Amino acid sequence: MSDLLQLRDLVRQFVDERDWDQFHTPKNLASALTVEAAELLEHFQWLQHGRAEELGPGKLQEVRHEMADVLVYLVRLADKLDVDLLSAVQEKMVLNRAKYPAELVRGDARKYDDYKK
Repeated sequence: MSDLLQLRDLVRQFVDERDWDQFHTPKNLASALTVEAAELLEHFQWLQHGRAEELGPGKLQEVRHEMADVLVYLVRLADKLDVDLLSAVQEKMVLNRAKYPAELVRGDARKYDDYKK
């Protein structure tokens, strides 16, 4: 069983034990995912570079927990929409490779439509 399927099952069990499935609509899960992503970003808000050494061990632990929250909601949303995340990432990488050809964008952080000008 893949790691993503194990995560899905772990989250399903947690949700089932609490009878929370009734609240887990795709809209609610997408909203919760956005909130958790913002909470993750908050830890980096005023740091100069946002590197691990700027966080320190305590903050790094908090960041790990926020990352876990983001992943849990993403996995749950994928479960509710019957999306295979691994396949979705593989498909998206094909599109990204076409949009961002390595020979044109290597070392360049501009958006894909900016470097074509």
